[in-house]
Amino acid sequence: MTDDDDETEPSYGRMTLIEHLTELRRRIIICAIAIVVGAIVGFVIYSHILSILAHPYQEVTKGRAGCPRKGCNLVATDPLAPFVVRLKVSTYTGFVLALPVVLWQLWRFITPGLNPKEKKYAIPFILSSIVLFLMGGAVAWLTFPKALDFLVKIGGSDISTFFTADKYLTFVSLMIIAFGISFEFPVVLVFLMLARVLKTRTLRKYRRHAIVGITAFAAVITPSQDPYSLFFMAAPMYLFYEGSIVIGRILKR
Repeated sequence: MTDDDDETEPSYGRMTLIEHLTELRRRIIICAIAIVVGAIVGFVIYSHILSILAHPYQEVTKGRAGCPRKGCNLVATDPLAPFVVRLKVSTYTGFVLALPVVLWQLWRFITPGLNPKEKKYAIPFILSSIVLFLMGGAVAWLTFPKALDFLVKIGGSDISTFFTADKYLTFVSLMIIAFGISFEFPVVLVFLMLARVLKTRTLRKYRRHAIVGITAFAAVITPSQDPYSLFFMAAPMYLFYEGSIVIGRILKR
């Protein structure tokens, strides 16, 4: 951070409650604008996004009774459903595209409360958060076909699976968001160590508790509740836990 940034950045130690709230409102407005711009982009390229998101469902239903050779299409059960689906896809896309801006605004809001040495972690914090979220989304996407196949087959062959576009796309989006959030786990741990709330000694001491907690968290947060998603979320989270301990040792926390 440059000297100019320090001069323009509000000094939180001397700010009143109203000034804190004003600064928070400004950050929220910037985030909202970024999300709206991203949503507009998502609205324009909606058909391409829908085609990609519907592909796993078509693959799972390929060759089934009542479906064409390429697999079943998503269905709409009321006149407004297609428009609602387009709005949802656009909104989810807006959140994803605005993620760098949101994380940057979050960091800029909390950094005045940190000392200059801790502020230097701003860029690594933003970049690692974005990369980890994208990694989580990628793992969710790679896991999703297996999870979907499990859910479709678990009810037996007497049940024909025709998904509405609204519920299916909400399900896919929640899967990606859930994995993306869970992959932010090491960022949270490292931040708590930088803030001296956690110590590596504490993390090492509660390894067994962490395994149980991570498994329970994965079981609750995965929308599909299938074993594939649970494993592919819990396993990386524990690896991130161990990685955070290593980073904590390097940082001497």
